[in-house]
Amino acid sequence: MTAPPLPSEVWDRVPREAQALILGLQAEVERLQAAVKILQGQVQDLRAQLNQNSTNSSRPPSTDPPTVKRVPPRPPSGRRRQQRPLLAPDHTVTLKPTHCRGCGGPLRGQDPQPLRHQVLELPPIRPEVTEYQLHRLPCPKCGLSTCAALPHGVPSGGQGLRLQAVLALMTGAYRLSKRMVETFCADVFGVPICAGQVCALEAETAAATDPVVQELRAYARTEPANVDETGWKQGPQRGWLWVVVTEAVTVFTIALARTAAVAQELIDPSARQVITTDRYKAYDWLPLRQRQVCWAHLVRDFQAMVDRANDGSPIGEELLCCAEEVFTWWYRVRDGTMTRSTFQRYVADLRPWVRSQLGAGSRCGCAKTAGTCRGLLAVEPALWTFVRVEGVEPTNNAAERALRHAVLWRKASYGTDSEAGSRFVENILTIVATCRQQGRSVLEYLTACCQSAIDGSLCRPSLLPYPDGQRPGLVG
Repeated sequence: MTAPPLPSEVWDRVPREAQALILGLQAEVERLQAAVKILQGQVQDLRAQLNQNSTNSSRPPSTDPPTVKRVPPRPPSGRRRQQRPLLAPDHTVTLKPTHCRGCGGPLRGQDPQPLRHQVLELPPIRPEVTEYQLHRLPCPKCGLSTCAALPHGVPSGGQGLRLQAVLALMTGAYRLSKRMVETFCADVFGVPICAGQVCALEAETAAATDPVVQELRAYARTEPANVDETGWKQGPQRGWLWVVVTEAVTVFTIALARTAAVAQELIDPSARQVITTDRYKAYDWLPLRQRQVCWAHLVRDFQAMVDRANDGSPIGEELLCCAEEVFTWWYRVRDGTMTRSTFQRYVADLRPWVRSQLGAGSRCGCAKTAGTCRGLLAVEPALWTFVRVEGVEPTNNAAERALRHAVLWRKASYGTDSEAGSRFVENILTIVATCRQQGRSVLEYLTACCQSAIDGSLCRPSLLPYPDGQRPGLVG
């Protein structure tokens, strides 16, 4: 019951009808005040959403409005721009001056180090066509006709293995649509092919590379890694594209869930490796000593606290300053101007202050800031794993960079239509990213995989690295 608004001795002299009216008005005022408070919170949330950009949320920079100021470009380093490397020439034309450009006198001799100017040109591209004429001959004894078989290693389709690998690269590595591949092949290669054939070749390439990708998945499960996920579409279903980036291998997986169960299929913490992630709940099962929370995400969270312009803003400003110091020290450790022991001592002095600010933020009047701070306090040891374990980076940028190509592909293609299409996406993204990490030719490797599949070989060319010594990012 609503308390009377007047002292009891005065309230008792008010008529009953007036008391009921006053209490009713008082209850209505309290209800309106509560509604106004809710609306103010909603307006604040909408304003915060409106002000979201790449500096205070997970939105990509491409979605930023013109009002967002970019980080100013770095001043010129003074170094000369990298020159194109010289290649082994197929033809060499020697040019010598015949007369002096000053006095006009005759010139003779040899320049031991002449200037080299190379012109690269593509030869006319024409497909190499091999025709197999399979004769069908009747048996003079029984009359049954027998047709010759294709030689071992010859594909049954109309496309060679290298052409198959090129088409897989065009769709998977360069994000060309099936129709664009069809047009490109006709215009540039002189190869007639239709979109349906491109789909069929993608399925063959996925099957040819599947053993390699499964092998890489097993390897990546026990390695120190950066892990992230982004949205994907498989037909009418919503899915997610997960990535695991290790030092020498990158593995992609499409799943129809974004849960801890999927993450546990990709990561095996029994190997005591460190996993770098964002603060998504699907990774909370990881032991804190084996987890590194991304500081790039934290910077955006702290900036969001400041941009809300409420009771949590001073906390955000303090935490931003702390993050700036951490990154400054880390860059010095990475370029060799600060020893790791000095870095660890500096962080040991800073860590209690960060913890105290998170504690203050968890009790502030802004619900979102308080929730963020409570979440960070719950995983606070995982903020500093990179300080303790050598070889671990403080950010999850490697995984985000690996996903960037896939995100652009998804925006252009709207995902995949079937599970078979998703398998091709997983495999081609894994092969392309891993080959580039290892400095290997993607085209030559894909061709070798396709050749191995057509030969029926159980042994596929492997992408597994075999490093010597202690792997980085292992927890002692």
